[in-house]
Amino acid sequence: MMNDFFLCVSDVCLGAKATLLWQGLIETLGMVAVSTVLGIAIGLPIGMALFACSPKGIRPNRTLFESVSFFINSARSIPYIILTVLLIPLTRACIGTSIGTMAAIFPLTLAAILLIARASEEAFLNLPRTFTEIGTSMRAKPLRIFLVILLPEALPGLIIQLTTIVINLIGFSAMAGTVGGGGLGDLAIRYGYQRYDTPLVIAIVIVLIILVQVVQSIGNGVARRIRK
Repeated sequence: MMNDFFLCVSDVCLGAKATLLWQGLIETLGMVAVSTVLGIAIGLPIGMALFACSPKGIRPNRTLFESVSFFINSARSIPYIILTVLLIPLTRACIGTSIGTMAAIFPLTLAAILLIARASEEAFLNLPRTFTEIGTSMRAKPLRIFLVILLPEALPGLIIQLTTIVINLIGFSAMAGTVGGGGLGDLAIRYGYQRYDTPLVIAIVIVLIILVQVVQSIGNGVARRIRK
């Protein structure tokens, strides 16, 4: 019986549905890649600003720090699938549709920004205060302190954090399939669940597991190389 099951899964991977599986993987990779790049571009500066105005930062500002922290914590407490539904009107207004890969990128990017902002702040907070004091004693500007001193020292930890975030985004992209977001999640819902195609669902799970393992290995390897 087990042999028959694995034969069914192999037929999915090698047969006509392999095209659908490949297309779903490309869509998932596209969503995760775009949201990660945008998340870094926006979330990292927010994290730097949070650290700068924190009590241990370069320019402490308690009011600004607590306000931004409250917003990030509040938004992060919303489960991703609920956040996606809440953002449907805004997604439709910005993208023109709430269905498909492009529409799924919008809430995925917001989630990436929130996660990366908090992760980068924590990475800077974990550094010894000596690094900040060295920069301030040299009367360097905050941006120069970040770029020359803090960011290079925090980079290995940031890479590890970013690896975890990318893995989370892969999971989020799969959840986006429940609202027609495209990718492997959408494929699992439309073809696997609604058409009772269990071998296809298993094949999608296997692809996701392999994808996560590859991302984790790359992230660990890059962080290890930077530490050296």
